[in-house]
Amino acid sequence: MSAATLHELFADNLPARSGKVFLIDPDREATYEQMDAYSAAIAAHLVSRDVSAGDRVLVQVRKGIAEVAALLGVTRAGAVLVDISTAWTSEQVRFVAEDCGASLLIVEPAMARMLVAEGIAAERILPVSSARGLDDVPTLSDLPARHFEAVPRKTDDLAAIIYTSGSTGKPKGVMLSHANILQGARSVAEYLRLTADDRLLSVLPYSFDYGFNQLTTMLLVGGSVVHQNVPMASEIVRSLERHAVTGLAAVPPLWIQIVRLLASAPTSLPALRYITNSGGKIPMATLEQMAGVFPGTDIYLMYGLTEAFRSTYLAPERFERKMGSIGRAIPGAEVFVIRHGIGRAGPGEQGELVHRGPLVSQGYWNRPEATAEKIRPCPELFDLIGAEPVVYSGDIVRIDEDGDLWFVSRNDALIKTSGYRVSPEEVEDLVYRSGLAADVVAFGVQDEMLGQAVQIAVTLLGDATCEALRAHCRSVMPAYMVPHCIHVWPQAMPRTASGKLARPEVIRECQPPAEPPAPQPSAPA
Repeated sequence: MSAATLHELFADNLPARSGKVFLIDPDREATYEQMDAYSAAIAAHLVSRDVSAGDRVLVQVRKGIAEVAALLGVTRAGAVLVDISTAWTSEQVRFVAEDCGASLLIVEPAMARMLVAEGIAAERILPVSSARGLDDVPTLSDLPARHFEAVPRKTDDLAAIIYTSGSTGKPKGVMLSHANILQGARSVAEYLRLTADDRLLSVLPYSFDYGFNQLTTMLLVGGSVVHQNVPMASEIVRSLERHAVTGLAAVPPLWIQIVRLLASAPTSLPALRYITNSGGKIPMATLEQMAGVFPGTDIYLMYGLTEAFRSTYLAPERFERKMGSIGRAIPGAEVFVIRHGIGRAGPGEQGELVHRGPLVSQGYWNRPEATAEKIRPCPELFDLIGAEPVVYSGDIVRIDEDGDLWFVSRNDALIKTSGYRVSPEEVEDLVYRSGLAADVVAFGVQDEMLGQAVQIAVTLLGDATCEALRAHCRSVMPAYMVPHCIHVWPQAMPRTASGKLARPEVIRECQPPAEPPAPQPSAPA
């Protein structure tokens, strides 16, 4: 049976896999049949509280069985899922709830208390468990068992809104249809060669499209998901061993930690079939160690953006020859490299990556101007696809002679110094090669002589010093790329909710303070 909606993606596992373990938490497990009953009870409760088809329901629940039950219950009720990070504050939760017009908020008890204290009506809250001061409010854990037939939805209906981190402004909600989500699951499951025998370790939040795709691919093939709530390298490796995990997805800051740990303490992981990366570029020094610390494991380097879900991947058989490339378009999608006002880029050229196909999202919730700026026709592709809209990624990539793509930089992040255009990622990669840095963020600061001066923020490893790092930079970088200033970060750098380095926050802290205005001469008396 071919699912047309997110609920059907789950329901297609029944009854054939009713008794199979679907989800594994640190303290309990749940089968497909148990999750069916749990989600039915939630859906029935939502409808009893006047949640209708197309209404938005906000979910902020710690990673685990309860969160997945909430996600499945929301979509079973025909509502639109708005899952957000548990790292977000009550102010951010209130913003999202107001922005999307959420009918109901499913949250942890502590957040429920804060939201009610801050003016959210208790009638709009469904706590996971009992919350002090909200004794009369039903809780997710106490809902009675109910039979509930899913509310019918169409494949092009809105299924979920994924909010961006908001690190550079207020969060924007990316609208994904059921078709977007299902096509993403099918495409990724195809190139990762997923089967019902796969058991994934879920480290990334489900509020992050990359993490959510892990859940939907396992629903598609009938696999299992192990929830990893502690994103520490040592704990992750222990879970990989304990649960005979076959697949692991992570972002670059986490891969750096995991590879460093395994390089110092090799660990046999015979069940691990594949690993994937997205959400940024892994430093070359880490990539060069990956095959050694993960022997016999397929390594997939991927690229995606929330507005198009998934875009490209590098097949593992090309990993050693094309180490660092983001590869080519995933099955069912097309990507192009555009030189604005000129045409499509050829081998050796670079330009902005644009994405076409069924994974193109419906745009930003309630932001038509932002949608029109991000998803629009591309003049350089008129001869191929006419006025069909494509997603402009904002990312600069290079295309090589084989047609493989290489990430260069964010379009707005390139550092213009001494007449050169410098990629922050290239600077960071060379700094990581020193073996002296745990976290690195490169950026440009306005300079009268240079245009912009290259600077870096760095968390040093062990006994490393700035002097040693400067010496390394001078030995491996052209003069225009050598950092003019090294800002030493005293501890691990802050992360976004999806585990990436919180670059804007780090850069903001390192920027020089604004100069006060020059004093004006006093007017004569």
